[in-house]
Amino acid sequence: MSAPEPGPFAAPWEAQVFALVVSLRDAGVFTWAEWAEALGRAIRPGDDPEAAADYGRWLVALEALLTERGIAAPAALDARRDAWLRAAAATPHGQPIRLENDPQRA
Repeated sequence: MSAPEPGPFAAPWEAQVFALVVSLRDAGVFTWAEWAEALGRAIRPGDDPEAAADYGRWLVALEALLTERGIAAPAALDARRDAWLRAAAATPHGQPIRLENDPQRA
């Protein structure tokens, strides 16, 4: 018996980023051309060396598009990212990470 083929996503959050991009494009928030341009900027920002085109870069590109369009404020994105990091640090190993685990949650 051979090992199962790996799926297209290494972690659930990658599938979520993919689904968000498709859903937001379908809703008219951006076009595929705009997405390709944003992803290109995330993969090769300025004169920096090219980065891997992984889902981390998809997230960077999505956050940039949302802030450029005034849909999400950079400070709100930073606050949410920090909350997830605190929640992850406070979550026992093997348990799902939930924002409720953020010790600074109001």
